[in-house]
Amino acid sequence: MTEHVLVVAGPRELAFEEYAPVELPPDGVRIRTLLSGISAGTELSQYRGTSPYMHKRWDATARVFRDGGPSWTYPVRNLGYEEVGEIIAVGNAVTGLRVGQHVFGTWGHRTGHMMSEADALDRLMPDGADARIGIFSHIGAVALNGVHDAQIRMGDLVVVFGLGVPGQIVAQAARASGATVVGVDPVASRRELALSLGADKVLDPSAVSVSDTIKAETGGRGADVCIEVSGAAPALAEAMRTVAYASRVVALGFFQGEARGLMLGEEFHHNRIEVVSSQISGVAPAASHRWSKLRLWQTAVRLQHEGRLNLLPLITDAVPFSEAPALFARLDAGDPAIMQSVLIFGDLS
Repeated sequence: MTEHVLVVAGPRELAFEEYAPVELPPDGVRIRTLLSGISAGTELSQYRGTSPYMHKRWDATARVFRDGGPSWTYPVRNLGYEEVGEIIAVGNAVTGLRVGQHVFGTWGHRTGHMMSEADALDRLMPDGADARIGIFSHIGAVALNGVHDAQIRMGDLVVVFGLGVPGQIVAQAARASGATVVGVDPVASRRELALSLGADKVLDPSAVSVSDTIKAETGGRGADVCIEVSGAAPALAEAMRTVAYASRVVALGFFQGEARGLMLGEEFHHNRIEVVSSQISGVAPAASHRWSKLRLWQTAVRLQHEGRLNLLPLITDAVPFSEAPALFARLDAGDPAIMQSVLIFGDLS
């Protein structure tokens, strides 16, 4: 049997590569991919060639980017990170899993995968769960990590800048944590979606001053927490203007290139603003003895299954795996109608 994987062959150039599946070990399970979600942030940076890994070398020991050649070169084969699949075979030593069960995980836009029994047990979908909730395991974990980093208190006023997929999840999670949530986005359909999914209020930053609006409504105090999810420098600057004195701004968006427009001698400096970077490669140190990436992934799936997060309405586009290049082109063009896009497998043999 021949498998296929989607790779970035060059800037804005996708290709399907064939590969032969490896032999199933005694403690392994073979998985047929059902669905794969696309990250419009991380994956587009690979597709466009704007990821810092494609221009500089990541020094993992010192944890800094260095000049002198990229860490990643074409073809890029690590595209995709939130998949759901069905177990189609189990090794002869596997006792805790059976054919037909669904698992979520990170194995890229590929038709099949193999996982150890231990890893699959950690990523087993709940019985009876809609398989689609599994494609939010990673982006949901990113959003939950940001909410944890925000240290929200019940009753806080939280302003979420950017209502794409991660911003929508952040807004839901913040409200579930007891906050009053204001969503900010220039796209009307995204504002309307946030309201339908529970946001208390939405603002159009192209029509009003978010900072002036929030401070007027709070007697001049400002928001308790702002979470910036768009990765746009002007939004981060406005978040620093909107938050209350000596309060926290969580920078969750993936900023690419130079962040023009950040006047750090203004509100950031004079109001003692705390800006915290949130990124899924690590959890907050104070919580690291309890929380891990695996627990975040599991929690993102569980909260959906329990009905405490409602993420399926975020899926706007689901296309066959073979149509991935056309879908990426639409994402690259900035089609505002696309929220969460999904690749459906089974069309390539």
